[in-house]
Amino acid sequence: MELNTIEIFGYLASALIALSMAVSSIIKFRWINLIGALGLTIYAIIISAIPVAIVNALIVVLDIYYLYKAYTKNEIFQTIEIGENDNYLKQFIEFYKNDIKEFFPNFEYKPENKTLGFLILRNMNVTGVFIAKKLDDKTYNIDLDYVSPEYRDFKNGKYIYSQIREKFLIQSCTKVKTQSTNKTHIKYLKKIGFKNMAEGEFEMDL
Repeated sequence: MELNTIEIFGYLASALIALSMAVSSIIKFRWINLIGALGLTIYAIIISAIPVAIVNALIVVLDIYYLYKAYTKNEIFQTIEIGENDNYLKQFIEFYKNDIKEFFPNFEYKPENKTLGFLILRNMNVTGVFIAKKLDDKTYNIDLDYVSPEYRDFKNGKYIYSQIREKFLIQSCTKVKTQSTNKTHIKYLKKIGFKNMAEGEFEMDL
């Protein structure tokens, strides 16, 4: 059976709805689900399936509502400095170790005296871990800047580098370095303000 353009449009919209269910980020889920539901609403109107159109139109409204709340609500971010052998940190890294390897394949937690570490809290929920190692008096290397999947919307990153910047400056650090070959992480680094110095090497002046 040959599919016409309208049917293909309907299948694509349905595929987006299905794809949204596999996305861990709440924000990405809402955006993909919104586009898929909007597509299905249009498709249902075209084929005169009014009940289907109404249901999907309601989904569109709900997605817009929750996206509006997500982008406008006042969230509280905090950092908690952690010691070299913090048990919660070890448990966090162990729990997310497979996902961490996707972004930081060479990361291995080895507590040292020159390590600076923080837990990142968002509305009192632990959302990420930041670990940096002192290279010299002016430079730190970021070994781990990890956020759990459901909180990846760049808000964590903006907070981290605005707040931790002060902690670095207190220690006379004026430059941070990091390494990455992951496309998603590289996009994040550039958005935060890092410059690509060489293949897989990034720097940012504080």
